[in-house]
Amino acid sequence: MEIYSLTKSIPMNKVQHLLITGASSGIGRIAAQRLEEGGHRLTLVCRSRERAREALEWVAPNTTVVLADLADLTSVDQLCSSLQSRAEPLDGLVLNAGLQYAGYKEPRWSSQGFELTVAVNHLAHQLLLMRLLPMLLKSTSPRLVITASEVHNPASGGGRVGRPASLGDLSGLLTTTPAPMLDGNSRFDADKAYKDSKLCNMLMGLHAAKLHPQLPVISWSPGLVIPRSSGGFFRESRRANPLGQALFGFVARDLLRITESVDNAGERLAQLVLEHGDTGFRYWCNTLVKPGQHRFELTEPSPEACDSVKAERLWTLSQERIDAALSG
Repeated sequence: MEIYSLTKSIPMNKVQHLLITGASSGIGRIAAQRLEEGGHRLTLVCRSRERAREALEWVAPNTTVVLADLADLTSVDQLCSSLQSRAEPLDGLVLNAGLQYAGYKEPRWSSQGFELTVAVNHLAHQLLLMRLLPMLLKSTSPRLVITASEVHNPASGGGRVGRPASLGDLSGLLTTTPAPMLDGNSRFDADKAYKDSKLCNMLMGLHAAKLHPQLPVISWSPGLVIPRSSGGFFRESRRANPLGQALFGFVARDLLRITESVDNAGERLAQLVLEHGDTGFRYWCNTLVKPGQHRFELTEPSPEACDSVKAERLWTLSQERIDAALSG
């Protein structure tokens, strides 16, 4: 794999306190293990007691494992209150957890009645970001890292397959009744819902950088990562269509060789977490160059992901829906 060098990283003798979602498996776990090897102090967010028990079997002694179900905003809010009570700085916030359930014909809903993909991938992470920003800004070298995807861009390889990402006028966040799609379309499409959630990740990062110019914000795409294990990111899609997902994984990973390995993607995430480059918003993409080879480089986001007006509107509407859900 060809790697474009990142800017200077934080000295390894400077211990960082890093909070990571989605670190109990997949690329998040690999990144967490690499960061632990560097002596950094981690707080790993697990969605269930079972996942937490599994994590406790491999984490380092100075790593803390906490519980929060990202499909339940109340659970996320309670975690934030617990973390804030410790009154300590947070050097890095790594919003890495993700959910996709392609193959389902009907929407699934979060505890507060939001479509599950946008609830987990976007709303829960915006709540974490809003609540934990004061802790992050106390650090002398803060950074925000968000795992997005190239599929946010309709011009990308993955973005061209199926209905493209587009948030429209965000009317799906304006309704008082549950909306299956963020653009207000009543026809649910699980694949598009995922693409839209990744576009939300990009816009959230863009607006966070605007609100806090001193904060380095990195969104990134790991490429298409299809692990051989049954858990992790594709767990829901495999339940809906086990044979189809197995065939897709075999063709993409083993025949066409267009996927990235879990280990390599996790290494890239660990690199980004320790980077202390320029402030502002940047997007790194692990671009497929040819079968079996990727190039990791700074990339221009899609035009919609660069829309600062839409980014502010998404942030504001999301905050309003989060606040209403938590007060209801």
